Amino acid sequence: MSITIDAHQHFWQLSRPFDYRWLDAPALAPIRRDYLPADLEPHLRGAGVAKSIFVQTQHDLEENRWVLGLAEQHDFIAGVVGWVDLASEACEEQLLELKRHRKFVGVRHVTQDEPDDDFIVRPDIIRGLRVLEKHGEPFDLLFYVNHLRHVPALARQVPSLPMVIDHLAKPRIRERRMDDWLPQFRAAAAFPNVYCKLSGMITEADWGRWTVEDLKPYVQAALDLFGPPRLMFGSDWPVCELAGSYGRARDALVEALGPLGEAERGQVFGGTASRFYRLPP
Repeated sequence: MSITIDAHQHFWQLSRPFDYRWLDAPALAPIRRDYLPADLEPHLRGAGVAKSIFVQTQHDLEENRWVLGLAEQHDFIAGVVGWVDLASEACEEQLLELKRHRKFVGVRHVTQDEPDDDFIVRPDIIRGLRVLEKHGEPFDLLFYVNHLRHVPALARQVPSLPMVIDHLAKPRIRERRMDDWLPQFRAAAAFPNVYCKLSGMITEADWGRWTVEDLKPYVQAALDLFGPPRLMFGSDWPVCELAGSYGRARDALVEALGPLGEAERGQVFGGTASRFYRLPP
């Protein structure tokens, strides 16, 4: 049986020379403080989670170096999803630096914040994604619903690049909307190199009043379309703390998934992440 892996968490330290201005939003005041491995580890133990995957927050090579250093000090950090400048001629050089670290497992770009909604399909970005494809390095898709339409084009242009949609592309759970999300989500799921993280849902719901019933339609759609072999649990800690504790976020997903066999549950809660990010046994 596979160990339980949290496929999506973050660290930040406000004294570091990174761009944390996004945390200045008044609604994010509760999480505008340092979050480091010593803060996460008790939550993992309490929820029976053995390992976690850090996912970048900065378009800054120094964050890669900082967190890879943390990962060397903490065994529970199984992997680091970092950042490279996909548009740069130096993209491959930056990637090769990361590949020297045993816990580097993939790349992400904060696509959702790009002013250009078509950023991810620009020719220079596709060139960068082909560098990842060449080296077999997975890519996290941080999308809003309006970006999902690009997944089929991406999947066709880089067919050997494993890609994972973070947070189900942030459907409008608070508004209980699926009409603008489900057709594009279904189209994305048709491509075998595209996976999905069951993460970030409680912060897309009503932070103070959400219930498991609010999450179920989205979780069940993901289960039907992707199946356990292409789904992975992620806490999105510490962002999840805006709407609930680490344990509550995990327990809500367990309940929303409904009855699964042991093998299927093992895939969602560890097996898929282990395969996708090529973690050592």
